[in-house]
Amino acid sequence: MTASASAEPTHTIVQLDAPFTDQKPGTSGLRKSSQQFEQPHYLESFIEAVFRTLPGVQGGTLVLGGDGRYGNRRAIDVILRMGAAHGLSKVLVATGGILSTPAASNLIRQRQAIGGIILSASHNPGGPDGDFGVKVNGANGGPTPSSFTDAVFECTKTLDHYSIAEAKPLNLEEPGTHQTGAMQVEIVNGVDDFVALMQQLFDFEQISDLLKSDFPLAFDAMHAVTGPYAKRVFEDLLGAPAGSVRNGIPLEDFGKGHPDPNLTYAHDLAGLLLEGDGYRFGAACDGDGDRNMILGHRCFVNPSDSLAVLTANATLAPGYAGGLAGVARSMPTSAAVDVVAKGLGINCFETPTGWKFFGNLLDAGEITLCGEESFGTGSNHVREKDGLWAVLFWLQILAVRRCSVADIMNSHWQRFGRHYYSRHDYEAVPTEAAHGLYDRLEMMLPSLLGQTFAGQTISGADNFSYIDPVDQSVTQGQGLRILLDDGSRVVIRLSGTGTKGATIRVYLESYVPNTGDLNQDPQIALAKMINAINDLAEIQQRTGMDQPTVIT
Repeated sequence: MTASASAEPTHTIVQLDAPFTDQKPGTSGLRKSSQQFEQPHYLESFIEAVFRTLPGVQGGTLVLGGDGRYGNRRAIDVILRMGAAHGLSKVLVATGGILSTPAASNLIRQRQAIGGIILSASHNPGGPDGDFGVKVNGANGGPTPSSFTDAVFECTKTLDHYSIAEAKPLNLEEPGTHQTGAMQVEIVNGVDDFVALMQQLFDFEQISDLLKSDFPLAFDAMHAVTGPYAKRVFEDLLGAPAGSVRNGIPLEDFGKGHPDPNLTYAHDLAGLLLEGDGYRFGAACDGDGDRNMILGHRCFVNPSDSLAVLTANATLAPGYAGGLAGVARSMPTSAAVDVVAKGLGINCFETPTGWKFFGNLLDAGEITLCGEESFGTGSNHVREKDGLWAVLFWLQILAVRRCSVADIMNSHWQRFGRHYYSRHDYEAVPTEAAHGLYDRLEMMLPSLLGQTFAGQTISGADNFSYIDPVDQSVTQGQGLRILLDDGSRVVIRLSGTGTKGATIRVYLESYVPNTGDLNQDPQIALAKMINAINDLAEIQQRTGMDQPTVIT
């Protein structure tokens, strides 16, 4: 433990020549290129707006950390000095500035903080030529609502100055306490509290027995934030052999990789499990540790199916042995969990994309588990999706059932039927072209009813809207849906998580009951729908792309 104190720092008012007009946060905070964040006063202006908008700053406690990407240390120093200037009482910072998003959510809740600032652009690449991001979580540990981010944006548009204290950068390598004027900075081990929470939810002894019984696993941390957490959990506590955690050292540029856990960007891990015979289980997490990919020997688990399997087997984990209050999924996620919820007699909610929409349901006790097709699953233990939690949940199920991942999937489909599902991402599409495609299709929706599509009849076509059952707030424009009379559907959305151009996401889903063919390749099972939406939306013609960038 180390301790230090500083004299009362000088507070400086920095005048701005003009406010920034492009600091509108998306669904996961403000994401821009690293170079954009390095513009003079750019980061400071956004943080100023955050501190002016976040309730309880004066005398409050804030959690601060990030995924270790380029710009993380500089941003922490700036935020600490601005926090001192704005009257924060205490800031909790993780050692090395490394703090996963779910661990930050837990720390906010455990320490009753006013919220947290998480420095990450999630699964986007890092480095000087990559991306950076700032996300604000509220006092419940979850993403702040749109009312907060809208207020921050409005504030940025009129800023004429910001306040910052003059102080030397702190050594973040060792736990300890420091003073920056009246503000205390407590540097904490970012792994400890999170691991303790996982030990409450899962039977580590049972999982350890599995890993020691000829059950080799490979976990790819993708040189991102989960490396230190995974090494502690899998190798130190559960007894997996050294080296089971791959790419476990967080790097500013993620080893020049793309920290997105899918078959495209985690291709080395996918090759080990899908083509080799050396491992029984594989998993990966993204830049900030909230997403996960699950693999078995010659078996890829679709994220929508993963949520359904966790729901069906939830009581095998000690933390959920009492059953589930309910479940929720984002609208683009397949309805696989809906079928399980119906069988269990619990409610299933369909929400817009964005973890903040699950927060109200979790806080109200309406749901226990929730998930998104974008490799995110979580529960009421925190208010964020949680990659390592999902990996441990799968290992808990395998430890009890003592079978392969493929066996679990096959038995699940035999019981509930199978939702053939795929997502096609067209990344970095010129913004004008992407919006042109989307707007044209939206205008066509009313005329599609009753038309033939992929051999079926279109029974519904709309732009999804949502009324929150807790606070009755209305969210509109959440994705174009084409619903078919056999229960199949296609969804098209424009993603707000990229920084270059736009990403068009196409979601395809077709349900086959347990009496049907459960062993098809999803791309073959969905081929008619893929061709039909490509023709209807003129995807190739308008994007200039012959195939998707990523297929999930």
